[in-house]
Amino acid sequence: MLISQYTFPKKDCIGAIDETHSRLKVPRVDAPRFRGRKDHPTQNVLAACGFDIKFTYVLSGWEGTTSDSRILKDALSREYPLRISE
Repeated sequence: MLISQYTFPKKDCIGAIDETHSRLKVPRVDAPRFRGRKDHPTQNVLAACGFDIKFTYVLSGWEGTTSDSRILKDALSREYPLRISE
C-alpha cells in the first residue's frame, strides 16, 4: 500500500494502522488455529505508520483466526505497547 501526503486529511490524523495476513507453515496439529479466511494457515500482522511512511509499530505472530480487536487490545497492553499520540 502506498501512502501519499495527499491520500489522508492530516488535520486530526496521526498515522495509519492496519492488519494483514501472512501465509506460513505450521505443524499439521496447529493448522486449524492458524487457518484464516482462506484454506491455508496464516498469521495476523498489525502495523502502524506515520505520514512520513515509516513504520512506528509492528506486531506479528497471532493466529489467523484471532480477531482484530483482540490483537489491538494486546498491542496496547504489552510491555512495549503501541502508543497513540494525543
